[in-house]
Amino acid sequence: MDKTSVYLNGRFVGFSEDGGKLARELREKRRAGEVDVQMNVAFYERTKEAFINTDSGRARRPLIVVKSNKPAVTEKHVEELKAGTLKWSDLVKQGAIEYLDAEEEENAWVALDLEQLEKAEKKGEGRHTHVEIDLINLLGYASSQAPFPEYNSAPRVLMASQHTKQALGLYAANFNLRSETRGYCMFYPQRPLVHTRVYEALQNYKRPSGQNLVVAVLSYYGFNMNDAIVVNKAAVDRALGRSVFIRTYSDEESHYPGGQRDKYGVPEEFVQGYLGPEAYSQLDPNGLISPETVVGADAVLIGKTSPPRFLKEVTALELESEKRRESSVTMRGNESGVVDAVMLSETLAGNKFAKIRVRSLNTPEIGDKFASRFGQKGVIALLAEQSDMPFTKDGVVPDLIINPHAIPGRMTAGHLLEMLGGKAAALDGTTKDGTAFSGNTQEDFEKSLQENGFRQTGTETLYDGVTGRMLKAKIFIGVIYYQKLHHMVALKMHARSRGPIQMLTHQPTEGRAREGGLRLGEMERDCFIGYGAASLLTERMLDSADKTTELVCTTCGSLAVLDKVKNRRYCPVCDSSSVVEVEMSYAFKLLLDEMKSIGIFPKLRLKAQGM
Repeated sequence: MDKTSVYLNGRFVGFSEDGGKLARELREKRRAGEVDVQMNVAFYERTKEAFINTDSGRARRPLIVVKSNKPAVTEKHVEELKAGTLKWSDLVKQGAIEYLDAEEEENAWVALDLEQLEKAEKKGEGRHTHVEIDLINLLGYASSQAPFPEYNSAPRVLMASQHTKQALGLYAANFNLRSETRGYCMFYPQRPLVHTRVYEALQNYKRPSGQNLVVAVLSYYGFNMNDAIVVNKAAVDRALGRSVFIRTYSDEESHYPGGQRDKYGVPEEFVQGYLGPEAYSQLDPNGLISPETVVGADAVLIGKTSPPRFLKEVTALELESEKRRESSVTMRGNESGVVDAVMLSETLAGNKFAKIRVRSLNTPEIGDKFASRFGQKGVIALLAEQSDMPFTKDGVVPDLIINPHAIPGRMTAGHLLEMLGGKAAALDGTTKDGTAFSGNTQEDFEKSLQENGFRQTGTETLYDGVTGRMLKAKIFIGVIYYQKLHHMVALKMHARSRGPIQMLTHQPTEGRAREGGLRLGEMERDCFIGYGAASLLTERMLDSADKTTELVCTTCGSLAVLDKVKNRRYCPVCDSSSVVEVEMSYAFKLLLDEMKSIGIFPKLRLKAQGM
């Protein structure tokens, strides 16, 4: 059967005699305004299927319609757009520009520019259906921020897009008036010396998220192996990469059934769970801490008491004198800082509502993560004294040193090009254009360097700061935009010996915020087994985790119980008193209980020790 199956928003609706003709007619109707402009149609000749999509959530992008190898948007249209007599929406209504989704793009033959259209016309190949408005439209928001993306391998451009979202900068001009749960703000963010047209058009320079650093591509005494980087300590002292971490703690005076409610204030000694006078020494009479107070881990920020969790049947007078419990808001156990702001307000229900914003300074330290706009990420391995850093004949000391091996393996030629462009920009006193498929070229940068008395290649002779000797190699050095990412050692460092455990499994809690245990997975276990480290394996998997001692019946093999009233151990299944203590993981005991709950009766066969 040669008929074409037709699907509307993924649902089969019928057959068409000619799927290609159906798709062409629908497109013509869309361009004529007879069908909604948000409709897309695609025809697959090989499978004889036509897909019509009108549903929401599709990614669509605009393209100029091509008719007889000529773009539907003419010079006259462009002039009218500039004059303001014509709008973008008018071009869409006229069918000169249309939006295609991913499915309809399968049927489109898109020319990159007018030059490609002209070449096709000369060859007599009039197959193009659309032409790009601008080549920059091929990229998304994040990838169009990075300069020279066409010079890099695709995975690195993708990685750079992720780093853009993780970079610290000025995320909002009114950050000191806001109260986000978490916020990161860089002290002295700069606009990049090499930018893109999209970056300028969106005015992202008003919210910069990085700094222009002098970077040398050089091995430094083995400290910057692989992705590690060496940073000039003097530059850090001058506030390179310095940022602040802001966390907001919020709380409300809740009302409970029966007239009971929470109460702000300094808790008194008779309160259940009283923390001692030292804990509340920084609070004012209202129970709130004052701005600019230095606070450490577990410091009380808001003093609060709550009614008891379980109320007995008591009179109103007794209710007033009922013992209250301590429920103050405290700092997280692994954070410290300075109280930045205290806000007191009321909710719509008329309850008191408080927010405490705490800031903590983050100066770059060993282990903090930095990245360029090319997916070249790395952590600080050494904060070197400026006197030990290499320097040029003019006394220029790099802020950062990266390993030469980071470039060829990742194929990020754009990284080198930006270093060259940044150096040229610093010498010319003008910003450079690194827009994809256009903008300034390598030749422009080389000409600028030559005019300013530098080598075209961007290399210079450096002298070792430690020995004072000249390095017998030309070192590539330039200026490039680097981002500090929010992966900082101070906010990730975590260790524990003993601590809280889960009620159900008796294993350590999960995560740094809950003082959780350090995970030991299957692969770690395999390593211990492979090395024959049986004692270490037992310690990590049992002693430090959920070791428990359970009673087991030697007669029937089920778990026995202890009757504390009669001080008797017995088996609830066979009533035997032949019971022994067995060390096991609590998770194993839980497994036995869960097996019983689905009708399986597990039995433990015990052997005498040493057999």
